[in-house]
Amino acid sequence: MLEPLRQGLPPLDPAAVSNAASCALPARYEAVREARQFTRRTLDQWELGHRFDDVCLVVSELVTNALRHALPAGAQRMCEQAPPVRLHLMRWTERLVCAVRDPSHDSPVARDSDDFSAESGRGLFLVDSFSDSWGWHPLAGTLSGKVVWALFRLQAGQVAVAGSGAGAGPTD
Repeated sequence: MLEPLRQGLPPLDPAAVSNAASCALPARYEAVREARQFTRRTLDQWELGHRFDDVCLVVSELVTNALRHALPAGAQRMCEQAPPVRLHLMRWTERLVCAVRDPSHDSPVARDSDDFSAESGRGLFLVDSFSDSWGWHPLAGTLSGKVVWALFRLQAGQVAVAGSGAGAGPTD
């Protein structure tokens, strides 16, 4: 079992975030495609479309893991008005964070597998390989569950012009 990892996580000061966007995802596997489309639109809006491939792969893995491993039995039949998974994208000056919130208290488990032809079991390995760091932490207060996040460092030349929609972004 992994202990909650917080190293590399940007400060949680909302005022320090340049841009933030989130979307609720229903408990069905088509939500992975919706998460990719949301990520594409958001990164394009933030002038970070060139980072889409790596970020999209990580978003796909995090959302798939939440849908596959973190939902209670019968969640597929849950009411669409209370989606159990939420994707958050946050951009700081030199960092981008993708975070997926789910209702489970179980820690993410990275599987050791030498079978690289297997169709599953490598999600967290891919997250670790394509992001600069990742981790998870339990939610506190009135929220239940956990957040699994991945951080991408942005080069100074990759940052969108300050003031071009700072604080704005698509939300649900």
